[in-house]
Amino acid sequence: MLTPMEQPVLSVRDLVVGFRDRNVLDHLCLDVQAGQILGLVGGSGSGKSVLLRTILGLLPKRSGTIAVFGTDLDSIDDAARQKLQRRWGVLFQNGALYSSLTVMQNVQFPMREFLHLPEHLLDEIAATKLAMVGLSRKDANKLPSELSGGMTKRVAMARALALDPEVVFLDEPTSGLDPISAGDFDSLIRTLQQTLGLTVFMITHDLNSLHTVCDRIAVLADGKIVADGPIAAMLASEHPWVKSYFRGRRGRLLEHSHEHRSA
Repeated sequence: MLTPMEQPVLSVRDLVVGFRDRNVLDHLCLDVQAGQILGLVGGSGSGKSVLLRTILGLLPKRSGTIAVFGTDLDSIDDAARQKLQRRWGVLFQNGALYSSLTVMQNVQFPMREFLHLPEHLLDEIAATKLAMVGLSRKDANKLPSELSGGMTKRVAMARALALDPEVVFLDEPTSGLDPISAGDFDSLIRTLQQTLGLTVFMITHDLNSLHTVCDRIAVLADGKIVADGPIAAMLASEHPWVKSYFRGRRGRLLEHSHEHRSA
């Protein structure tokens, strides 16, 4: 019997998800341990977002089990599921901010859904969350249309942290950002993870993020996890997709740059 410390925060077993006559995920298995930053990588259309959306309950599965914090999501009612969902936060691809709400209102949205607090407290908590991601009170009244790409991601991260989650799911957090902004956001993810003791499940195709931020990488191909481990395991893998991705020209350039910086 695993102790609570040894039990994975997220455990996926034999997960099958498909559309019509095709299975996108085919008996996929994956564990995520507490305090880890896991990077999930795979080719376009490999099923990364399908996996995330299935874990979050946004897509139905055909078979298999998903357990979060040791609880099988199929074994609980809606009220218990809602209670469990308060323990995770989500940053959707491109931020997915509500365009008609201000920055402050976007961050407060989950709080209004789950917490019954007076307005001044909601304002204080939202301001604190914005400060945690490097945004000021003067940014709070802006609309999403007034934000840069990097600021949009920071607001989305503040909203993901609104309910003090233990786990955050990040869907392509640095996509669409220039290299400097992407590097800054990677640093923010690592800082928040260390400061708050978060577990991070991050879908990414950013090789730089995989090299610098992730404790562990899982590669999704052919509906399964085909490689799993630290960056060294990816560089040693002989799986054709893993090899071409991590040891292709871009991967080699990045590896050399990291070696040069650490020398």
